[in-house]
Amino acid sequence: MENSEGVKIESTVVTEEPLISALDIALFVVIITVAYFWYFKRDKQSSSSEKKPYTIQPSSLSSIEQTSNSSFIKKLKSTGRSLVVFYGSQTGTAEEFAGRIAKEGARYKMKGMVADHEECDMADLVEMKEIQKSLAIFCIATYGEGDPTDNAMDFYEWLQNGDADLEGLNYAVFGMGNKTYEHYNEIAIYIDQRLEELGATRVHEIGLGDGDANIEDDFVSWKEKLWESVCSHYGIEETGEESNIRQYKLVDCSEVLPERIFSGEISRLKSYENQRFPFDVKNPYLSKIAVNRELHKSGDRSCMHIEFDIDGSKMRYDTGDHVAVYPKNSSELVDKIGELLNADLDAVFSLLNTDEESSKKHPFPCPCTYRTALTYYLDITSNPRTHIMKELIEYASDPKDQEKLKLMASSTPEGKKEFHEWILRDNRNIVHILEDLPSVKPDLDHLCELLPRLQCRYYSISSSPKVYPKSIHITAVLVNYTTSTNRINKGVATNLLAQLIPTNDELPQPTIPIYIRRSQFRLPPKSQTPIIMIGPGTGLAPFRGFIQERDYARKEGREIGEMVLYFGCRKKDEDFIYENELQEYVANGTLTKLHLAFSRDQPEKKYVTHLLEQNADELWNIIGEKSGHLYVCGDARSMAKDVHSIIVKVVMEKGQMTNSQALNYVKKMEQQKRYSADVWS
Repeated sequence: MENSEGVKIESTVVTEEPLISALDIALFVVIITVAYFWYFKRDKQSSSSEKKPYTIQPSSLSSIEQTSNSSFIKKLKSTGRSLVVFYGSQTGTAEEFAGRIAKEGARYKMKGMVADHEECDMADLVEMKEIQKSLAIFCIATYGEGDPTDNAMDFYEWLQNGDADLEGLNYAVFGMGNKTYEHYNEIAIYIDQRLEELGATRVHEIGLGDGDANIEDDFVSWKEKLWESVCSHYGIEETGEESNIRQYKLVDCSEVLPERIFSGEISRLKSYENQRFPFDVKNPYLSKIAVNRELHKSGDRSCMHIEFDIDGSKMRYDTGDHVAVYPKNSSELVDKIGELLNADLDAVFSLLNTDEESSKKHPFPCPCTYRTALTYYLDITSNPRTHIMKELIEYASDPKDQEKLKLMASSTPEGKKEFHEWILRDNRNIVHILEDLPSVKPDLDHLCELLPRLQCRYYSISSSPKVYPKSIHITAVLVNYTTSTNRINKGVATNLLAQLIPTNDELPQPTIPIYIRRSQFRLPPKSQTPIIMIGPGTGLAPFRGFIQERDYARKEGREIGEMVLYFGCRKKDEDFIYENELQEYVANGTLTKLHLAFSRDQPEKKYVTHLLEQNADELWNIIGEKSGHLYVCGDARSMAKDVHSIIVKVVMEKGQMTNSQALNYVKKMEQQKRYSADVWS
């Protein structure tokens, strides 16, 4: 019999039934069968897992990042740290600043670590209060139209959508932006305010760095006051100990097999020989250069039309997207560093993080040669920051060189002035510094640790995938200029691209690594919506794609709206790029109006902004009466700002609004994506 819980109870009645019934046998068979399949299925999975060929590869940034523990709290606790510095970085500056703050924490008895938002479970911030005298610092960049960086996107959305209780979290925020952009430091400001709303305690006021001015000065000034606030908040004192401690140690890799050595790959070893989809920032596509032709008709400047072949790559892009190009430094500059430091550039080495708990084991893919590091991984053409000046002091044998470096590394008014004039105004890079301070001979491995990573360059795509599905076009001006010290500085990417000329014979075609970055710069969903495009110079690039797409729709028999283009350059006979194409679009009706401004073809300079003011009625007719879209592409510092002012003025006058109403109207256009800007400074 069974009790109420279904448990069998022995009977006291003796029967002649067999000890094992048919039912028992059936149940036993079922149990054995299930156990058999469960065991052998698991064993098969285990065996296949064990048989999977694992190979130990040289560590790279991505391989370490993918395997890192997402719990930064556990790392803080297990290593006795109380300071974590998160970075949201698109170009590497925020990551660099985060590292400098974490390093200085030791001077204030706060052992620190650097963390990437993307690698961490940011919900663990609620547990920061469990660590005594803990502090979280956020170095956050804003790019585009007030967008978070790619690696900070999830954290940004977590703050927006969540309501975590962050009481007990102590924090500070430093933002990086550009005042020429409308959404200056918008992400950092939001994060600073949102953390407070969720109950966190602000230890020090937000710092706002301006990349259009001297972001290094902004950062250093904020950082000094930060530590004053930290000392006051926690009741601690500076130890006075210098923080010039190496973050990475040199490892001799002369015995490593050649096939295990990185030769310029961004992340995965041999990734350019064995290409794998999907392609992104850590896995770019090695594209052939299909076309490279000059667009300027005359003059001493150069503008290139370049087409990247993406046939067979499975890459897809939309009109208005950007393409990222991975450049490399000139061999001339690389050789010069080897000569100045009397170093063997072909020696194979690795830099290994002295912090065993760090998720970033190497500053760049290792092992590699010094030549590879200086060519593909390190930025040797930008202006070094003050912390590099400080690190170079110990390598100067001449007292005068030492004093100059000490002055530029200091935060005194005199030091800031000297740094601004000698480094920024005179546009010196690390090669120039080593040339002009001949007694400074840093160890090459230390220099490789100090220099920032070489970043990819972004270009607006100047083609439509509807017309060119197998290629990506860009329009790029060759950058060459003479500094005040009579040196010729060259743009890293454009000078490389200028050398990549496809041939007509059977020789291998030139290649370069690229990937596509998505943009919010989009045509209206409806092809009938009228648009105004304002793009002087290479600002024409994305609009060439816009026009191609509308022309494609027209040829398919679809109705297209008015397309008005404002284009400007210096001289009609010199730098009027894509002239024949544009005139053809006007002739076939795709381009409704083409307003041209040639600034130097007459005594008084004439720009697209002058034409906008003259055509106020047309402007209001499209953006006011017909609810059309307006696009701006080009220089953010002056042109884009002037255009914005003119738009507000036209809305006031033609729409009969007050200044406040006009500003709100334009703001609403931006929110509705009817007013979009793709600008740079």
